[in-house]
Amino acid sequence: MDRRGLVWVGIGAVGLGLGIAAAVWNAVQFAVIAGALALVAGVAGARLVVALRAARSTIEELSGEVDHLRGDLDHEASKREDLEQQLSSRIQLTSVRRGTQYDALTDPVTGLFSEGYFTVALEARIASARRNLKPVAVVVMEVIEGLRDGAPHPADATVVAHSIGQTIRESDTACRLMDGGYALVLEDTSETGAIWTVERIRRELSAQAPDLTMWAGVACYPAHGFSTEDVLDRADVALDMAREWRQDRIEVATAE
Repeated sequence: MDRRGLVWVGIGAVGLGLGIAAAVWNAVQFAVIAGALALVAGVAGARLVVALRAARSTIEELSGEVDHLRGDLDHEASKREDLEQQLSSRIQLTSVRRGTQYDALTDPVTGLFSEGYFTVALEARIASARRNLKPVAVVVMEVIEGLRDGAPHPADATVVAHSIGQTIRESDTACRLMDGGYALVLEDTSETGAIWTVERIRRELSAQAPDLTMWAGVACYPAHGFSTEDVLDRADVALDMAREWRQDRIEVATAE
């Protein structure tokens, strides 16, 4: 009970005491005062009861709202967990897809681009060169070891890739072909520039492994062809000519 309740109980007790005194001493004035105090205490008590009921009702309503909000929060938390799980699954799936795409574009041993990427890059570079009236050089290479010993076999791919990476520019494209060979797309490069680039690669290889033999075929747009197929065919023919030598050889395609 709060202080207001105690006050009205006290007033009621006083009224009760006056009523008893009036009965004992037959005092009318005490009886009137006792009745007035009892009336005031009764009215105040009734109001207090109403106020307590209203407060209890309000508390019950607020408690219901709190329970409802708690339920909403639990529901939102559950939805958030579901969304986080979905997002995590999507991130993992995207990562796997990107990894698969990256694997398809690069050679897993050397880190060079794949043959599929080489074909797309060559078409794009020649199309750009056609628009900008600039040359593009294509180089196909084969590097072997053991030729002098009579047991030729492909050279260590990582050694070749390192030599290529040490030589070409960032704007150039280096790829490893499925047959074990290598291909370069040299942007804004004439046949003279391409020959010099291949020669630098040859020197880098010789410095790392003197027993290596490198054959290379060079063809350029537009000097040796106007389409991707023509330029690549000319480079392949030049490589076949270089293979006829039992030593390092760089052959340049001829225009027909």
